[in-house]
Amino acid sequence: MRVMTFNVHHGVGTDGRLDLNRTADVIRTGGADIVGLQEVDRHFGARSDFVDQATWLAADLGMHVVFGANLDLDPLVAGRPRRQYGTAILSVHPILDWENTYLPRFDGHEQRGLLRARISVEGVELQAYNTHLQHDDAGERLVQAKAIADLIGEPDDPVILLGDLNATPRAPEIRVLTHTLVDVWRAVGAGAGHTHPSGHPNRRIDYVMQSTDMVARAIAVNGARPTASDHLPVAADVALP
Repeated sequence: MRVMTFNVHHGVGTDGRLDLNRTADVIRTGGADIVGLQEVDRHFGARSDFVDQATWLAADLGMHVVFGANLDLDPLVAGRPRRQYGTAILSVHPILDWENTYLPRFDGHEQRGLLRARISVEGVELQAYNTHLQHDDAGERLVQAKAIADLIGEPDDPVILLGDLNATPRAPEIRVLTHTLVDVWRAVGAGAGHTHPSGHPNRRIDYVMQSTDMVARAIAVNGARPTASDHLPVAADVALP
């Protein structure tokens, strides 16, 4: 099974161009069965033409989708859909149930969340999580990472955690998560695995993690379309127990 994490920057590339077809092409050519997307707009604003990006991508790719709204604003015009921004999980396999849980937030900072989807993969149930941690406050990220560890707990099902964690591998917030989960890049990755900024990546802040009952086969950064977003996607091949 191939899983991917991709911060899509609401479909706007480093060239300043909004192009969801390009975003979809990156996901499609990556060949992932399950994808965690961050920075997804849903009727949010003019920057993304008020499109429901999660639904559009799912329809274009022929995948199931759930969306976690971490920002949920009134429409600019009465009667229009609510303006939302957050994360999404795409899956070629059926999604059985899902929920989005708000993570701890410091005053004045953006609300972040942990999106969970229970997915049936050929009869085996998998818990897929997707998140996007605070970008400019290590203390807040640490509190958020501890909350994620508590929410995942000691599950009965296999787990994957996908996300833009905005922290490099030696950071305390990453160590909180790898206390119980396997950082797939550390397990089977080759090289530094840098993902940001996409044009000249110099740090690894996008992660695929898995529970210890799964087997990591391979992982790679996809640098084929570096202008599609300010992050490069990461895809991993993992085996269910």
